[in-house]
Amino acid sequence: MTEILYKVYEMTALSNIIAEPTFLIMYVLAFTLLYLGIVKHYEPLLLIPIAFGVLLANFPGGEMGVLQAGSDGMVTAADGTKYDIWKMPLHEIAHELGIMNFIYYMLIKSGFLPPIIFMGVGALTDFGPMLRNLRLSVFGAAAQFGIFAVLIIAVGSGAFTLKEAASLGIIGGADGPTAIFTTIKLAPHLLGPIAIAAYSYMALVPVIIPLVVRLTCTKKELMINMKQEEKKGKKVEIKNMRVAKIVFPIAVTTVVAILVPTAVSLIGMLMFGNLIKEIGSDTSRLFDAASNSIMNAATIFLGLSVGATMTVESFLNWQTIGIVVGGFFAFGLSIFAGIMLVKIFNLFSKQKINPLIGATGLSAVPMASRVANEISTKYDPKNHVLNYCMASNISGVIGSAVAAGILIAFLG
Repeated sequence: MTEILYKVYEMTALSNIIAEPTFLIMYVLAFTLLYLGIVKHYEPLLLIPIAFGVLLANFPGGEMGVLQAGSDGMVTAADGTKYDIWKMPLHEIAHELGIMNFIYYMLIKSGFLPPIIFMGVGALTDFGPMLRNLRLSVFGAAAQFGIFAVLIIAVGSGAFTLKEAASLGIIGGADGPTAIFTTIKLAPHLLGPIAIAAYSYMALVPVIIPLVVRLTCTKKELMINMKQEEKKGKKVEIKNMRVAKIVFPIAVTTVVAILVPTAVSLIGMLMFGNLIKEIGSDTSRLFDAASNSIMNAATIFLGLSVGATMTVESFLNWQTIGIVVGGFFAFGLSIFAGIMLVKIFNLFSKQKINPLIGATGLSAVPMASRVANEISTKYDPKNHVLNYCMASNISGVIGSAVAAGILIAFLG
């Protein structure tokens, strides 16, 4: 009887968890992310799949964790067997290494899903606010400062290589798919912690933006009324907005393809998704597929497989702690840079700009704009800045993708 009970005990994951209690840390992380997604409603469409992927990956014997290939393409299975992942057909990966490795190497490692998600984002994005306030779009570019600042700091610390530092810095763009795409190209072994950091900080936009704003802006600045300021200058009106919205994605794709070809996979898919939205009834079926079924399926597979990269071996180390800290600074510096550019602009212009517009130069659309609008209306219930913030917010999506393309072109 004792032998039978012992065999039952060995069959369970308890023996492995007791032998290696660090698994408990991963469970706490998974439960925390699930709490944030389910209870706090922080980016639930992404945090919940990622959190559940973390949970699945850390049950010993379940073989649901993603095995990262080394520079030579070799992965080591749980039983110690080594495989050359690049010579294995997909069905063999599924059979020998499990379903998560199959999904990861087919959809994530290949770089397939991030552009597909960008297509869905484009289909859900309205560039109208940016086209109506083109002068405000420059603050979306300024907010990319955090990417390059943290890159330099990370390299200077000696803890990260140049490619790893670039993957860390891209968190400052506040765009999960862009961070994943860049990391796949430059430092795939860091995909798990970088994806978790990127999406966690995106979810914490309602906390981080008010914190930076509180430290850098005065009450007088936050009460700047954009509608009143508009009256001080001449506003350029676009006579045919529908035509402008159709021409814009085509023009942007063409310009970016010429100047930064490595960004086309992201920008091109973003703009294609937006184009089929703006054309209208002729492409309504394509728009519906891109913004619903395709987008939802891609999000599920991306979240689960990225979460599954967060095994004990890949997460519990000093480099991961550095990513968490560095990612926070990249995020905060991006917000800070946008605000500072607005302040500099206001020194030389009679037509003032509310610094909240600079704070939303991130790619976290539309959450950042909503948070900024809530801050503004606390000081003046009639001072709505949402549409103005969306101008810099949307340009931040384009800016972060272009920044990723530049990093990949120089370092990839």
